Amino acid sequence: MLGLNDYIPALSTLLVGALVLLVLSRLSHRGTSSDGRSLVFQLLFWGVGLAVLVALIAALPIDSEVRGQILSLLGVVLTAIIALSSTTFVSNAMAGIMLQATRPFKPGDFIFVDGVFGRVARRSLVSTRIQTETRDFTNLPNLLLVTQPVTVQHREGTIIQAEVSLGYDVHHGVAERELLLAAEAAGLHDPYVLVVELLDHAVVYRAAGFLEDVDNPLTARSQLRRKMLDGLHGAGLEIASPSIVAQRQQAGDTQTMPTRVARHTESSGEETPEAKIFDSAHAAASEEALREEIRDAHAAVDAQREKVKSLAAGEREQAELDLERLQQKLQWLESQTASETE
Repeated sequence: MLGLNDYIPALSTLLVGALVLLVLSRLSHRGTSSDGRSLVFQLLFWGVGLAVLVALIAALPIDSEVRGQILSLLGVVLTAIIALSSTTFVSNAMAGIMLQATRPFKPGDFIFVDGVFGRVARRSLVSTRIQTETRDFTNLPNLLLVTQPVTVQHREGTIIQAEVSLGYDVHHGVAERELLLAAEAAGLHDPYVLVVELLDHAVVYRAAGFLEDVDNPLTARSQLRRKMLDGLHGAGLEIASPSIVAQRQQAGDTQTMPTRVARHTESSGEETPEAKIFDSAHAAASEEALREEIRDAHAAVDAQREKVKSLAAGEREQAELDLERLQQKLQWLESQTASETE
């Protein structure tokens, strides 16, 4: 007859395992904004959970033959689960590990994949969360990000472009001049204009330029299109986008455009839409940038320490002052991380 003392090892194992899993769960929740930390904690959570289950079976006061049969059954069940879910969970988990190793993008980057555009908010073991133009979140399976082409907006600047079609009665030199002026007025650097296509009813032009402020691509595209409308209408050029199919009884010199061109006055102090749309992704990007700055600061402190050690006693004064300043900067950066966590 088994007594309570016989179950003490199993109960102790269960209690310790539950505490460890609870700690890992809390740590994983705190590290959700960090790709690497979140992935590590999730892998540890599942690994420790499996180890606790095996240890609990081993600690049960049962016959060794029965224990072996239970462990064999557990192995068969785990093998079946892995085999059945190999196209879903395991595949996405392996893809998540691959993304963590290659790091094609990080929190805060704008990406376009499979018709979805948004800003990366966080990346977990099996999925990546992005914040779309409507401020909503979309979870993309990591397997999709590995098997489909992913366009990542360049972090040091990108090309903003917009297309418009004008009639064949507009000389391409006139159209290119107005579109170049519109791109410059939109704040784009090194603007250019391409003749994209010759359609049956119109010529398609593409105005483009370099954008340094990569945090506001939606505003930049809207601004470019707005300036194109102002410039073309102000020059008396009729826009034929996407096409004019209506039959109108009009004089031959009639044009379709606003009767009055209103000049839009913009305020530079207004908050851009991206600040509200991609708020969570922007916060994740700021945290990622802070962590990178802390890593660089640690490397600078270590390098300065080695430099101080290599100098003679009489030459160390300035180097030690530089080391102290670097340590103060590192301490301040780490305090910023602590305040954000709170």
